[in-house]
Amino acid sequence: MGKRQSRPWIVSDELWSLIEPLLPEPGPKLVEGRPRIPDRQALCGILFVLHTGIQWEYLPQELGFGSGMTCWRRLAAWNEAGVWDELHLVLMKKLRAAKKLDRSRAVIDSSHVRAARRGPKAETSPVDRARPGSKHHVVTDAQGIPLAVSLTGGNRNDVTQLLPLLDKIPAVAGVVGRPRRRPDALLADHKYRRLLWDRDIRPVIAERGVEHGSGLGIFRWVVERTIAWLHDFRRLRIRWERRDDIHESFLGLATCLITHRHVQRLC
Repeated sequence: MGKRQSRPWIVSDELWSLIEPLLPEPGPKLVEGRPRIPDRQALCGILFVLHTGIQWEYLPQELGFGSGMTCWRRLAAWNEAGVWDELHLVLMKKLRAAKKLDRSRAVIDSSHVRAARRGPKAETSPVDRARPGSKHHVVTDAQGIPLAVSLTGGNRNDVTQLLPLLDKIPAVAGVVGRPRRRPDALLADHKYRRLLWDRDIRPVIAERGVEHGSGLGIFRWVVERTIAWLHDFRRLRIRWERRDDIHESFLGLATCLITHRHVQRLC
């Protein structure tokens, strides 16, 4: 994805120009006191937590990003306002306009993450029944650009999340014609066949008895790479949040950052 900046939590002017119009207006100040931390600085604090995995209360004050609680409140408010969904759509429109969004084939996969505590969508894990866990579900285009992500409990069967994940793929404009949502084909297991045909999506199924490495692995690696990119963000390697919406917000923000890297390659 190119060379990473040494301080990836610093928001560039170009990225900020995309995010700022999407942020909700701040509510009235209820208590007089210190001036409100600017949104851009608070976003830097959120990104610092996302990249480093540090706990909110240990966010270094000398960075000038505000307190961990301030950043946490902004993250929750922006997630509730749908900022990351809107940003993701803006980025995908840019990719489609440049003909860099390949929906001829989609790929789906999931990854289990340990949860530090029980809570919504943090359930007993089939990997380690002594601890709760969650799953990150990801569907990408043929190149590995994330089209949609979701969070479930660690004990959820992947087949139950196929249709909800496909329904989360936004209709993307950017070229003349009807905004496109559905991929032409999806790499999947046999258990998905009927569900996909019902959605007019062609299932690409590995043939039974094919040797390992000579089937669909040559196509599936793109989604595995995208999941690895997601887990490059240390805050996503372990689910520390009891509240599922906060972890989902981190997941949505990380998805936008990965998609933004693809957009930067257009320049």
